[in-house]
Amino acid sequence: MFYNYKTIYGYGCKEIEIKRSRFIGHAKPVQNEDEAIKFINSIKSTHKDATHNVYAYILGERDEIQRYSDDGEPSGTAGVPVLNVIKNEGLKNTAVVVTRYFGGILLGAGGLIRAYVKSAKLGLEAATIVEKILFKSVHITVDYTLFGTVQNDLLKNNYLIKDIEYADKVTLTVYVQYDKKDDFIEHIVNLTNAKSFIENGSDVYLYKKGDKYLE
Repeated sequence: MFYNYKTIYGYGCKEIEIKRSRFIGHAKPVQNEDEAIKFINSIKSTHKDATHNVYAYILGERDEIQRYSDDGEPSGTAGVPVLNVIKNEGLKNTAVVVTRYFGGILLGAGGLIRAYVKSAKLGLEAATIVEKILFKSVHITVDYTLFGTVQNDLLKNNYLIKDIEYADKVTLTVYVQYDKKDDFIEHIVNLTNAKSFIENGSDVYLYKKGDKYLE
């Protein structure tokens, strides 16, 4: 199970021209090989008139799955460089496709490698590199007399309050980093003198962009 890892936020696309050839870098987060293949095939379908649709993707907690294709470019000049860009960025569950429309000028092996590396990086930048962190949703139910104490403590310590439900008692749903949930629960028990009902909810991954967390 990932507690946190680097990936990309969503689909990104960026085009550049190098010696009359058009290079389009596409990048997308993927959770399994079926998603990766579906993404690659969608780009190939959209750009079926392209000279090449080079791709690479990495999947798994330990990068168990690594695939790439030169799609007709000289061996070692396209797919591997794109794969290495993903690896060098430390990204997981990420797929990249670089589309090339040949412009009539040969780039040579070194030129091709540089072009595919640059295009892959631009695609990843357009997709926005983020950190993905595993959280546990924790439900805290307290009497109204303790609500202010608990809420103020959560806000003071920058916990993420997802929801507050007002009924006979108040239930706060809080996102807590997964590896810190036990300490958090102990803290709330002490804060409320054990006069709270605490229940673990679902696991959820949040994206961290700067100082903000996004679902």
